[in-house]
Amino acid sequence: MIVPFARRMLTETDPRLLWTFTWNFGVKGVRSVQKFKKRLAKGEHFPPFLYISVINSCNLRCQGCWVKVDGPQQYIDADRMDRLITAAKKRGNSFFGILGGEPFMHPQLLEILGRHRDCYFQIFTNGQLITDDVARELRRLRNATPLISIEGTLEVSDARRGRTDVLMKTLAGLENCVRNKLIVGVATSVCQSNFHELVNEAWLRHLIRKGVHYVWYHTYRPVGEHATPELALTPDQVLHVRRFVVQMRSRLPLAMVDAYWDDKGQALCPMATGISHHINPWGDIEPCPIIQFATDTIDDERDLFDVLNGSAFIRDFRETAAAATRGCIVLERPDLVRDLVARHGARDTTHRSLGAGVREIDAMRPRTSQHNPGCEVPEEHWAYRFAKKHWFFGFGAYT
Repeated sequence: MIVPFARRMLTETDPRLLWTFTWNFGVKGVRSVQKFKKRLAKGEHFPPFLYISVINSCNLRCQGCWVKVDGPQQYIDADRMDRLITAAKKRGNSFFGILGGEPFMHPQLLEILGRHRDCYFQIFTNGQLITDDVARELRRLRNATPLISIEGTLEVSDARRGRTDVLMKTLAGLENCVRNKLIVGVATSVCQSNFHELVNEAWLRHLIRKGVHYVWYHTYRPVGEHATPELALTPDQVLHVRRFVVQMRSRLPLAMVDAYWDDKGQALCPMATGISHHINPWGDIEPCPIIQFATDTIDDERDLFDVLNGSAFIRDFRETAAAATRGCIVLERPDLVRDLVARHGARDTTHRSLGAGVREIDAMRPRTSQHNPGCEVPEEHWAYRFAKKHWFFGFGAYT
């Protein structure tokens, strides 16, 4: 698997872009995690990876979306992003996940990337706004990978994403990325309507032929204003996805990302481990993207390290989540989320109607997540096992 995958990367991507990825994401990313571990040993908490929703607007209307995409446009402008990223770089961070809404609707997105050529950005996008010109500029900048979401076949994509001709427009953006020799990924929120079509080897081989270099399967989470719980997977289906990913990692020349299991196959939560937290388009610092409550902001006059390290709300969320489950506290224990919000007087950051966030949490019924004790599926491939053991595991959160 490693040799064919390496051959693909060397022949299908711009060599300068591949070098930037190797240095900014690979070498510097590992160093960032090592610094994170040293901070933990001193009782300090600052995540090595920040996920930033830079804008709330989107050109699609997806089922189960928790972002207020149809309200007044709000985005973090280039100067605020500059201060945020610079503050994180002071702590050794070099990788940032860029979310939305649709990030390519941000009028200064490419400028932001250009200001920080020493970092690496993963852009979560539907791909429809990646024109050939945009892809060409991404190739010139060399420090970003588009992670393009594909949610099913022609009909399923339209139903899931609230527009027509969604898949073809998304594939056009993907083809622009491939033609310009970018490192490109495909993400899928696996749910009842796409489980059979996309969780199979034939689909992955199709993506390889399309020029895709990595994929990320994450299971659908029924949260937000229109949660659509009927799309949620059963525990057996979640376990099937996990087994499938582990098996395909040893079989195909394709990288496969997951953030919710360690090397032994035990469930984990990136928020509970402290490895990542989320910043929304208003600058609110949230425990994770689906927990839309906050007590802190990036506009605090203090250094970002002091804000995150000193946040009682974020700390309590991490510790409460880790004590309650190795899975998702929002899905399994919405009552605890409600208690944490009340205890800290956290403000609603949904930016929907007054009190919407609490009402949505109160309406949730507990359900299973990735935590399935006794059904662990350990990593089979040595490379994934090694990487997870040393750079992405529990970090003592569950001890």
